[in-house]
Amino acid sequence: MRQIILDTETTGLDPQQGHRIIEFAGLEMVGRKLTGKHLHLYIHPQREIDPDAQRVHGISLEFLDGKPVFSKVGQEIADFLRGAELIIHNAPFDVGFLNAEFAKIGIEPIDKLCASVIDTLREARDMFPGKRNSLDALCDRFEIDRSNRTLHGALVDCELLSEVYLWMTRGQESLAMDIEVELPGDAGAIQFERKPLKVLAASEAEEAEHQAYLDVLDKTVRGACVWRGLEQPAQAGD
Repeated sequence: MRQIILDTETTGLDPQQGHRIIEFAGLEMVGRKLTGKHLHLYIHPQREIDPDAQRVHGISLEFLDGKPVFSKVGQEIADFLRGAELIIHNAPFDVGFLNAEFAKIGIEPIDKLCASVIDTLREARDMFPGKRNSLDALCDRFEIDRSNRTLHGALVDCELLSEVYLWMTRGQESLAMDIEVELPGDAGAIQFERKPLKVLAASEAEEAEHQAYLDVLDKTVRGACVWRGLEQPAQAGD
């Protein structure tokens, strides 16, 4: 079974309010190993990005200037997903956005395009009732290194979700194993070790903006928001 670990970042929370996809990432997995095939795109939303959403993923409209609009890449995304089983954390969110985008350009919805969808958030809630089951929480529970994740990003989140999915379904495998890549012709295959993604640390200004947003969340929940418990203490010498 061909599987795609998928994640998106968006301008806001609800496609019915006109919010759009601004980042798409998908990693192909076959036989419980990443194949090395992936699709990663930044997409211009043709609208403003909600400030709260930007604080989460760090993607600005200025950064997206010159990036293709969805109508230019939608078919490429559909072709990449076609026939696969999708693995998504909080699947209704991403599927809802993809279906809304596909509908705008006449592409069939996910339930017609793909074999099935696995929602790892739903499965985690069944496995760990009453516990936090965010992607960060599951990484901590399974001792998966997420030190490179300073902000939400679709490609980084796909990498983490691939590790989480294997732990949830087998409990003993890791994708930090060799990834086999098939070469054309008679060259056979090579094996290489997956290198960690290089992620730039947040600037002082971005960190200050992030802390200000957490302060707003604290006031909203009248206490410490859940993100406070996920912050990593600074290492000596940093």
